[in-house]
Amino acid sequence: MNQPLVSIIMAAKDTAPYLPKCIDSIIRQTYKNWELIAINDHSSDRTPDILNWYADKDDRIKVVHSRRPKLIPSLKEGYAQAKGELINRMDSDDYMPDDKLEVLVQEWLKYGKGHIIAGGTEHFVDKGEVGDGFRRYERWLNAVAKHGYHYQEIYQECVIPSHCWIIHKDDFDSVDGFNPEVYPEDYDLCFRFYQKGLEVHGIDKVLHYWRDRADRISRTWEEYKDNRYFDMKLRYFYQIDRNRDRPLVLWGAGKNGKDLAKLLLDEEDTFHWVCDNERKVGKDIYGIKMQHFKEMPYIENPQILVVVASPEDKKIIRKLLLTWGKKPAEDFWFFA
Repeated sequence: MNQPLVSIIMAAKDTAPYLPKCIDSIIRQTYKNWELIAINDHSSDRTPDILNWYADKDDRIKVVHSRRPKLIPSLKEGYAQAKGELINRMDSDDYMPDDKLEVLVQEWLKYGKGHIIAGGTEHFVDKGEVGDGFRRYERWLNAVAKHGYHYQEIYQECVIPSHCWIIHKDDFDSVDGFNPEVYPEDYDLCFRFYQKGLEVHGIDKVLHYWRDRADRISRTWEEYKDNRYFDMKLRYFYQIDRNRDRPLVLWGAGKNGKDLAKLLLDEEDTFHWVCDNERKVGKDIYGIKMQHFKEMPYIENPQILVVVASPEDKKIIRKLLLTWGKKPAEDFWFFA
């Protein structure tokens, strides 16, 4: 049976309390042909000692000490050492189910180059309960993986968790891998997969256990402060999907709608702006007259960006757009 080498790239910074569980879960993998490249990112705790202890115990584990601080520079240095045909990424405070690599590799072998395999994820905490927001995100991610809606849903949230994919090294290099120093790095990578035309195949199975903790970088770094990432989304929308020969419609007049409207104006693009708020319909906002969404069917062949926040409103709007014959990822995209 074909068993390509899998290079697991894992940056670690001050995660000593979590590292043993993480690395033990890798060692327990039913798929044995892997290498773990563990990069110590200027840790101030026992992280380097733990990494070195495991490297002495298992010669599939290699330790790198990054020269430059922060996540992406560390990932770059680790990736430069990768010898595997297939690439996977791991977070040093998480852990894997025993069959994660076996499931990912066997699924990838069905398709080969040009394809990414992505699985489901489950959040956990050491004490208490996982927050409702993370549970909603988890359910959404797993539904995306189950139905293969990755590129249909890409403008809402990061559709492939950074630790839950496998890809051929040539394909990873073709999208410039870890090179762009853009955060959030996993979301930017998803857009580059999309832009390159790589196909994503989802697996309806939890393949990663994702730790939530108060000091995770998505909670503490400035780069993640505004987690809507409208700048990134809009930049890729104009690179990949925007057709300026078609009219553009912005649907939503709340804070999300207003913030995205400003960015559209910065693009020097013209657009219709619609909502269902009777108090705002007919008003002039940023020089644009607000229209009622019921005028949408009279706009010929539009591209529609939906920026409402309510999950229930999204369901209603999606159903309405489908009723009007609009197609996801061709005619409409959810941006929030």
